[in-house]
Amino acid sequence: MNDYYEILGVPRDASQDQIKKAYRKKARQLHPDYAGPESEEAFKDLSVAYETLSDPQKRQMYDLGGPEAVHGGGAGGMGGDGFGFADIFESMFGGSSFASSSGPIPRARRGQDQLLAVEVTLEEETFGATKDISLDTYIRCPRCEGTCCEPGTRPQTCPVCRGTGSVTRVQRSLLGNIRTQTPCSACQGHGSTIPSPCHECSGEGRVRTRRRMSVDIPVGVDNGTRIRLSGRGEVGPAGGPAGDLYLEVREKKHPIFTRRGDDLHTWITVPMTTASLGTVFQLQTLDGPREVTIGAGTQPQEEIVLKGLGVGRLQRSGRGDLRVHVDVEIPRRLDDRARELLEQLADLRGESRVEPHRGDQSMFDRLRDKLSGQ
Repeated sequence: MNDYYEILGVPRDASQDQIKKAYRKKARQLHPDYAGPESEEAFKDLSVAYETLSDPQKRQMYDLGGPEAVHGGGAGGMGGDGFGFADIFESMFGGSSFASSSGPIPRARRGQDQLLAVEVTLEEETFGATKDISLDTYIRCPRCEGTCCEPGTRPQTCPVCRGTGSVTRVQRSLLGNIRTQTPCSACQGHGSTIPSPCHECSGEGRVRTRRRMSVDIPVGVDNGTRIRLSGRGEVGPAGGPAGDLYLEVREKKHPIFTRRGDDLHTWITVPMTTASLGTVFQLQTLDGPREVTIGAGTQPQEEIVLKGLGVGRLQRSGRGDLRVHVDVEIPRRLDDRARELLEQLADLRGESRVEPHRGDQSMFDRLRDKLSGQ
């Protein structure tokens, strides 16, 4: 003989609340829809045990004479305090049916985000700019203003679902009547129909067009940076809120300067004699012409730094630097007079011999050699 207390997993002095909690837990585990058909008999035994022990009178009869004293040798239906299959479904699904409706589906939905590449010059990255752009997008229908209806008309309550947006179907099964809810096919779950759709947008509440707008390019943006413009993407169906517009920066190549982070780099070539003697020349920067001093004895690959003439910083104030890289031009061909003069200079400076040296010395090695007179 099956022990109802053992089936539920509760002691014989369990309270009604303990019995109910135990039944809820076991019902989840043994329900045939989840545990499979092989659990059907165990689920029936569990139901009979709960029906008996949840009713004080039946429980007293069971304690005195066992199952026969309660059911006369048979098993009854669900009873007790009314907790049965509906409570199982409520525990599992949050309601008395397998699917429940949360109300009509709104027609208005948020529009899609959009991505647009925008070409930006180095000057615009440095100082910021306002640019005019155009893109294909959805805007609110000017005829119906997003209502989806012809002017002078309005949506009507769906006669099939009566505005709920869903229809309920009842199916009989081994477990009893099971209710399911599905979106209404007559109104697609919206709860209303549009008898006179707008002719301009065909009842969508928005139309596609080419839109022009002005956008701000922040100081310091770099190639590949994405700028988010909230609410400037396409308008959603039925006049729903607009999505976001993302501008992806594509840097236009500059003829003179190369950007590396917040710094600008440029290269100049000076003759050997100019590098030796030094000079001053004007360099055209993004801020206009600036004087650059080439010091006497400037070596190849030396770098001249012009502070604060780089790109504006995106996250903080200030600007980077402009770095001028010096290439010294060595003449490949000399006429007789030029060769004679260079030979005289070489003799004067004693530069006629070539001596090998280590090129991988550290700073400390060079300092040591200098101090020791080597």
